Amino acid sequence: MTSKVVLITGASSGIGEATARRLAAEGHRVVMGARREDRLTATAKEIESAGGSADVRRLDVTDRRDVAAFVDAAVERHGRVDVIVANAGVMPLSRLDALLVDEWDRMIDVNVRGLLHGIAAALPHFQRQGSGHFVTVASIGAHQVSPTAAVYCGTKYAAWAITEGLRQELDPGIRVTTVSPGVVESELADSISDPAAREAMRTYRANTIPPSSIADAIAYAIGRPPAEDVNEIIVRPARQR
Repeated sequence: MTSKVVLITGASSGIGEATARRLAAEGHRVVMGARREDRLTATAKEIESAGGSADVRRLDVTDRRDVAAFVDAAVERHGRVDVIVANAGVMPLSRLDALLVDEWDRMIDVNVRGLLHGIAAALPHFQRQGSGHFVTVASIGAHQVSPTAAVYCGTKYAAWAITEGLRQELDPGIRVTTVSPGVVESELADSISDPAAREAMRTYRANTIPPSSIADAIAYAIGRPPAEDVNEIIVRPARQR
Protein backbone atom coordinates (compact mmCIF):
# COMPACT_ATOMS: atom_id res chain seq x y z
CA MET A 1 0.00 0.00 0.00
CA THR A 2 1.22 3.48 -0.84
CA SER A 3 2.10 5.42 2.29
CA LYS A 4 -0.23 8.36 2.92
CA VAL A 5 -0.09 11.37 5.20
CA VAL A 6 -3.19 11.04 7.39
CA LEU A 7 -4.39 13.73 9.79
CA ILE A 8 -6.66 12.59 12.63
CA THR A 9 -8.58 14.87 14.97
CA GLY A 10 -9.72 13.68 18.38
CA ALA A 11 -6.77 11.27 18.33
CA SER A 12 -6.05 11.14 22.07
CA SER A 13 -8.45 8.26 22.81
CA GLY A 14 -11.13 5.96 21.44
CA ILE A 15 -11.68 5.77 17.69
CA GLY A 16 -9.09 8.44 16.91
CA GLU A 17 -6.33 6.70 18.84
CA ALA A 18 -7.25 3.29 17.43
CA THR A 19 -7.23 4.70 13.91
CA ALA A 20 -3.82 6.28 14.40
CA ARG A 21 -2.40 2.96 15.61
CA ARG A 22 -3.99 0.96 12.80
CA LEU A 23 -2.93 3.28 9.99
CA ALA A 24 0.60 3.71 11.33
CA ALA A 25 0.92 -0.08 11.50
CA GLU A 26 0.01 -0.16 7.80
CA GLY A 27 2.86 2.22 7.00
CA HIS A 28 0.99 5.52 6.80
CA ARG A 29 2.39 8.68 8.38
CA VAL A 30 -0.16 9.82 10.92
CA VAL A 31 -0.51 13.31 12.34
CA MET A 32 -2.49 13.25 15.56
CA GLY A 33 -4.39 16.23 16.93
CA ALA A 34 -6.37 16.68 20.15
CA ARG A 35 -6.50 18.86 23.26
CA ARG A 36 -4.75 16.31 25.50
CA GLU A 37 -1.24 16.57 24.16
CA ASP A 38 0.18 14.28 26.84
CA ARG A 39 -2.04 11.43 25.64
CA LEU A 40 -1.04 12.11 22.03
CA THR A 41 2.64 12.04 22.91
CA ALA A 42 2.35 8.75 24.78
CA THR A 43 0.56 7.11 21.86
CA ALA A 44 3.04 8.51 19.33
CA LYS A 45 5.96 7.08 21.30
CA GLU A 46 4.35 3.64 21.24
CA ILE A 47 3.69 3.93 17.52
CA GLU A 48 7.28 4.92 16.81
CA SER A 49 8.62 2.16 19.06
CA ALA A 50 6.70 -0.27 16.87
CA GLY A 51 8.32 1.18 13.75
CA GLY A 52 5.57 3.58 12.71
CA SER A 53 5.53 7.31 12.04
CA ALA A 54 3.47 9.72 14.15
CA ASP A 55 3.49 13.47 14.71
CA VAL A 56 1.46 15.20 17.41
CA ARG A 57 0.02 18.67 17.80
CA ARG A 58 -2.30 20.09 20.41
CA LEU A 59 -5.53 20.95 18.61
CA ASP A 60 -8.83 22.62 19.41
CA VAL A 61 -11.16 21.95 16.48
CA THR A 62 -13.49 24.75 17.57
CA ASP A 63 -10.72 27.25 16.73
CA ARG A 64 -10.65 27.74 12.95
CA ARG A 65 -7.14 29.18 12.94
CA ASP A 66 -5.84 26.33 15.07
CA VAL A 67 -7.23 23.76 12.63
CA ALA A 68 -5.72 25.64 9.68
CA ALA A 69 -2.34 25.68 11.43
CA PHE A 70 -2.67 21.94 12.16
CA VAL A 71 -3.15 21.15 8.48
CA ASP A 72 -0.60 23.65 7.20
CA ALA A 73 2.07 22.33 9.58
CA ALA A 74 1.54 18.80 8.28
CA VAL A 75 1.88 19.99 4.68
CA GLU A 76 5.04 21.92 5.53
CA ARG A 77 6.59 18.88 7.23
CA HIS A 78 5.52 16.16 4.80
CA GLY A 79 4.97 18.07 1.56
CA ARG A 80 1.33 17.07 1.26
CA VAL A 81 -1.71 15.79 3.11
CA ASP A 82 -3.63 12.84 1.70
CA VAL A 83 -6.40 12.15 4.24
CA ILE A 84 -8.10 14.03 7.05
CA VAL A 85 -10.15 11.98 9.50
CA ALA A 86 -12.60 14.33 11.23
CA ASN A 87 -13.16 12.31 14.37
CA ALA A 88 -13.30 14.86 17.19
CA GLY A 89 -16.70 14.79 18.90
CA VAL A 90 -18.52 15.21 22.19
CA MET A 91 -21.75 13.63 23.48
CA PRO A 92 -23.16 15.23 26.66
CA LEU A 93 -26.68 13.83 26.26
CA SER A 94 -29.74 15.22 28.05
CA ARG A 95 -33.46 15.74 27.57
CA LEU A 96 -34.29 19.03 25.90
CA ASP A 97 -36.33 20.15 28.89
CA ALA A 98 -33.20 19.94 31.03
CA LEU A 99 -32.18 23.12 29.15
CA LEU A 100 -28.46 22.41 29.26
CA VAL A 101 -27.87 25.03 26.60
CA ASP A 102 -24.13 25.34 27.20
CA GLU A 103 -23.78 21.64 26.45
CA TRP A 104 -25.87 22.02 23.29
CA ASP A 105 -23.52 24.79 22.17
CA ARG A 106 -20.49 22.63 22.90
CA MET A 107 -21.82 19.81 20.71
CA ILE A 108 -22.54 22.21 17.87
CA ASP A 109 -19.09 23.79 18.17
CA VAL A 110 -17.16 20.51 18.19
CA ASN A 111 -19.31 18.17 16.11
CA VAL A 112 -20.38 20.63 13.40
CA ARG A 113 -18.09 23.64 13.38
CA GLY A 114 -15.08 21.43 14.05
CA LEU A 115 -15.90 19.39 10.96
CA LEU A 116 -16.35 22.52 8.84
CA HIS A 117 -13.05 23.91 10.08
CA GLY A 118 -11.29 20.73 8.95
CA ILE A 119 -12.89 20.92 5.52
CA ALA A 120 -11.94 24.58 5.13
CA ALA A 121 -8.35 23.86 6.14
CA ALA A 122 -7.75 20.76 4.01
CA LEU A 123 -9.79 21.46 0.89
CA PRO A 124 -7.44 24.03 -0.69
CA HIS A 125 -4.53 21.60 -0.34
CA PHE A 126 -6.56 18.75 -1.83
CA GLN A 127 -7.65 20.92 -4.76
CA ARG A 128 -4.06 22.05 -5.39
CA GLN A 129 -2.88 18.41 -5.33
CA GLY A 130 -5.83 17.14 -7.36
CA SER A 131 -6.35 14.41 -4.78
CA GLY A 132 -7.28 13.82 -1.17
CA HIS A 133 -9.74 12.04 1.07
CA PHE A 134 -12.14 13.41 3.67
CA VAL A 135 -13.33 10.88 6.27
CA THR A 136 -16.02 12.01 8.69
CA VAL A 137 -16.73 9.96 11.79
CA ALA A 138 -20.45 10.58 12.30
CA SER A 139 -22.66 8.22 14.33
CA ILE A 140 -25.60 5.88 14.13
CA GLY A 141 -27.23 9.01 15.56
CA ALA A 142 -27.08 10.42 12.03
CA HIS A 143 -29.70 7.83 11.08
CA GLN A 144 -31.94 7.55 14.13
CA VAL A 145 -33.00 9.70 17.08
CA SER A 146 -33.53 8.56 20.65
CA PRO A 147 -34.66 10.36 23.84
CA THR A 148 -31.91 12.49 25.45
CA ALA A 149 -30.00 12.53 22.13
CA ALA A 150 -31.93 15.12 20.12
CA VAL A 151 -29.15 17.71 19.94
CA TYR A 152 -26.38 15.13 19.56
CA CYS A 153 -28.25 13.40 16.75
CA GLY A 154 -28.91 16.80 15.18
CA THR A 155 -25.19 17.47 15.04
CA LYS A 156 -24.54 14.06 13.53
CA TYR A 157 -27.31 14.48 10.96
CA ALA A 158 -25.56 17.75 10.10
CA ALA A 159 -22.19 16.01 9.84
CA TRP A 160 -23.70 13.42 7.50
CA ALA A 161 -25.38 16.08 5.34
CA ILE A 162 -22.28 18.27 5.14
CA THR A 163 -20.10 15.34 4.15
CA GLU A 164 -22.59 14.07 1.56
CA GLY A 165 -22.92 17.54 0.08
CA LEU A 166 -19.14 17.82 -0.06
CA ARG A 167 -18.93 14.50 -1.90
CA GLN A 168 -21.38 15.68 -4.56
CA GLU A 169 -19.65 19.01 -5.08
CA LEU A 170 -16.05 17.85 -5.46
CA ASP A 171 -14.18 16.54 -8.46
CA PRO A 172 -13.73 12.73 -8.56
CA GLY A 173 -10.07 12.99 -7.57
CA ILE A 174 -11.08 13.94 -4.04
CA ARG A 175 -12.86 11.15 -2.18
CA VAL A 176 -15.34 11.54 0.66
CA THR A 177 -16.44 8.95 3.22
CA THR A 178 -18.80 9.01 6.18
CA VAL A 179 -18.31 6.32 8.83
CA SER A 180 -21.22 5.98 11.26
CA PRO A 181 -20.36 3.93 14.36
CA GLY A 182 -22.92 2.32 16.59
CA VAL A 183 -22.14 1.80 20.27
CA VAL A 184 -18.38 1.79 20.68
CA GLU A 185 -16.24 1.48 23.80
CA SER A 186 -15.14 5.07 24.43
CA GLU A 187 -14.97 7.97 26.86
CA LEU A 188 -17.85 9.84 25.18
CA ALA A 189 -20.42 8.83 27.76
CA ASP A 190 -18.21 10.19 30.54
CA SER A 191 -19.18 13.73 29.52
CA ILE A 192 -22.89 13.18 30.29
CA SER A 193 -23.74 15.39 33.25
CA ASP A 194 -27.51 14.84 33.25
CA PRO A 195 -28.36 12.02 35.72
CA ALA A 196 -31.32 10.65 33.71
CA ALA A 197 -29.35 10.54 30.47
CA ARG A 198 -26.38 8.93 32.21
CA GLU A 199 -28.61 6.17 33.60
CA ALA A 200 -30.28 5.57 30.23
CA MET A 201 -26.86 5.32 28.58
CA ARG A 202 -25.83 2.46 30.90
CA THR A 203 -28.57 0.31 29.38
CA TYR A 204 -27.99 1.55 25.84
CA ARG A 205 -24.29 0.71 26.06
CA ALA A 206 -24.82 -2.86 27.28
CA ASN A 207 -23.44 -4.16 23.98
CA THR A 208 -20.42 -2.47 22.44
CA ILE A 209 -17.68 -3.03 19.89
CA PRO A 210 -14.06 -1.89 20.31
CA PRO A 211 -12.81 1.29 18.62
CA SER A 212 -10.53 -0.89 16.51
CA SER A 213 -13.64 -2.03 14.61
CA ILE A 214 -14.16 1.54 13.38
CA ALA A 215 -10.43 1.92 12.69
CA ASP A 216 -10.73 -1.15 10.46
CA ALA A 217 -13.55 0.50 8.50
CA ILE A 218 -11.57 3.70 8.05
CA ALA A 219 -8.50 1.74 6.93
CA TYR A 220 -10.65 -0.09 4.39
CA ALA A 221 -12.08 3.12 2.95
CA ILE A 222 -8.78 4.91 2.49
CA GLY A 223 -7.06 1.77 1.23
CA ARG A 224 -9.32 1.30 -1.79
CA PRO A 225 -7.95 2.05 -5.27
CA PRO A 226 -8.25 5.68 -6.41
CA ALA A 227 -11.11 4.83 -8.78
CA GLU A 228 -13.24 3.65 -5.86
CA ASP A 229 -15.00 6.01 -3.45
CA VAL A 230 -16.51 4.38 -0.36
CA ASN A 231 -19.29 6.84 0.40
CA GLU A 232 -20.67 5.51 3.67
CA ILE A 233 -20.09 2.74 6.19
CA ILE A 234 -22.26 1.89 9.20
CA VAL A 235 -20.68 -0.39 11.80
CA ARG A 236 -22.48 -1.38 14.99
CA PRO A 237 -22.66 -4.30 17.40
CA ALA A 238 -24.64 -7.23 16.03
CA ARG A 239 -26.87 -6.99 19.13
CA GLN A 240 -27.62 -3.32 18.57
CA ARG A 241 -30.98 -3.47 16.75
